[in-house]
Formats: sequence, C-alpha cells, structure tokens
Amino acid sequence: MKFGHIAAACLSLALSAGAFAQTTTLKIGYATSKESHYGVGSTVFCDEIEKGTQGRYKCQHFANSALGGEREQIEAIQLGTQDLLNTSTGPVGNFVPEVKIVDIPFLFRDYDHARKVMDGPIGQDILTKFPSKGIIALAWTENGFRHMTNSKRDIVKPTDAAGLKMRTMENKVHMDGYRTFGILPTPMAFPELFGALQQGTVDGQENPIPVILSAKFSQVQKHLSLTGHVYSPALLLLSPKVWNKLSDADKKVFVDAAQKASVAQRKKVNDDENNGIAQLEKDGMKVTKTVDGAAFREALKPAYVGYAKEFGADNIKKISDVK
Repeated sequence: MKFGHIAAACLSLALSAGAFAQTTTLKIGYATSKESHYGVGSTVFCDEIEKGTQGRYKCQHFANSALGGEREQIEAIQLGTQDLLNTSTGPVGNFVPEVKIVDIPFLFRDYDHARKVMDGPIGQDILTKFPSKGIIALAWTENGFRHMTNSKRDIVKPTDAAGLKMRTMENKVHMDGYRTFGILPTPMAFPELFGALQQGTVDGQENPIPVILSAKFSQVQKHLSLTGHVYSPALLLLSPKVWNKLSDADKKVFVDAAQKASVAQRKKVNDDENNGIAQLEKDGMKVTKTVDGAAFREALKPAYVGYAKEFGADNIKKISDVK
C-alpha cells in the first residue's frame, strides 16, 4: 500500500514537472525573408528566449508577410491573435501617435545619430507609450535609411522626382514630405508592392537597401537614387496577452533578447548597406550615388512648418541636437 502511495506521488510529480516544462510556441511575423535584416533580428531574439527560458518558449517564423501587411499584424498583436512582430514604424504611428516624430524626412544625420536617439531618453520614452494602446514594445530594431527607386529616370534633385507615382507606406508624415518633392504618394501595403511595380501601377517606391535587396526590386526597377531621405526605425512588438503571462524573470529574458536582436539587426543593415549597392548594380540597377541633399531639404521646408505645428519645434530640435 505504501509503495502504491509512493508510486502515485512520483507519477504526480512527473506529470506536474512535464506540465511545467511545456513549450509555448510564439508566432513571429515580418515583411521580408528570413535571410533579411528582419529575419536576422527575429532569429536572434527567438534563439535567446528559447535558451533563456530553457525551451519553455520558442518561435515559429512567418516571413515574407505570411501573416499579412504590417498594419494588419499590429492589429493582430493588439487582439492577441499574433504574438510577435518585427515591423517598420511606417504604420505604427496610426496606433501610437508619439512614434510619428521619428518618421520626419531628413531628421537624422546618419546611423550614429539615429541610433543614439533611439537608445537614449527620447527613444526609450516613446516605448513607454505602447502599453496603453494594447501593445508591448520590447525594443527598437532597425530598417535603415530609405532610398528611392523607379522605372523612369535618375533622381538627383526633387524636380527629377516630380510627377512620379511612388508607393509609400501608410504614413501621413512621409506622404506630406514627399508631396513637397512633387511626388504623387500612393500608400500601399508591402505585400502588394512587387506586383504593382511589375505591372506599372506605380512608377517607383522607397525603402532601405536591405529591403530593396531582399525583395528583389532590381527585377522590376531600373533606377536607384541614394537619397537617404528618411531614417526608418523598426520595432519588436509583443502581444500583452503573452507579456501578462510571463514571470518577472521571463520578462527580463524577453527584454534582454530584444536588445541582442537589435544589435544583430543593425549589424545586418550595416552589412547590406556596405555590400548591397554593388550587388544591385550587378543585378542591373543604375545607381545614382550623389544626390542634391540641400535641394531636397529646401523643398521640404513647407512640410516642416506642418511638422512643427504637429510635434512642436522644440521636440524636433531636441532630436536634431543629439550628438
């Protein structure tokens, strides 16, 4: 009888230990391929949480917009039907308005400036605005400086871009700026873009080099101009449905993993910037490496009047002044 009790107790312990060690698989989505900067950052994050939780959490990757456009995926994060998303800030301002300020064209001088802002008090304060909107922002990742491509002509100055129908993200800050260049902004979800370029529905698009590479836009665009007109940050977002179930120790694992993901994703952006232009030339694109940045900034002045009203001239200056 005593042996029976011991056996039952052992079985009970084994079952509870098994339940405790049960693996939860989280769905993570992003717009580009698993080999892209988004894929690299997401893979590092997922490897780190699996390691840090001793296999209690792992990920299933949904690359190439398999779960929909970024806006749809953000909505799914809020609803709790998707767990994780590595997204550009493009559509995020529609959910968390405080993000919009970092989407202003020609706000950041270079990568060093942009990363200091994101990692410093300004960027970290913006992350605190997400929970009230039903989203947990674990960390800033990165998409990169955006450049223009099109099927018609080289772009050196704003007048060269005038009249081009260009796909943009669903982002009013971007579109207001691009209109000052004479561009006809056409907001469109990323999964629709390749087909629209192929069919000539739009003349061009603008994205960082890592995206132009991974999306193979060289197959449907002839001209690339290194305009660097917008720095495009990205974010690693988590559903509160997952976050609220995590222990404090696991929350720390997730946050630390997101920081490591950010480092890896930025490194991949750097590598693609350094090597990707030569690859795109090899793929047949004509690359305009020197553009008239001063002319673009001058054209943008009317839009900056609107930005100052919306975001506050002092707040814009605080970002510009970061050294």
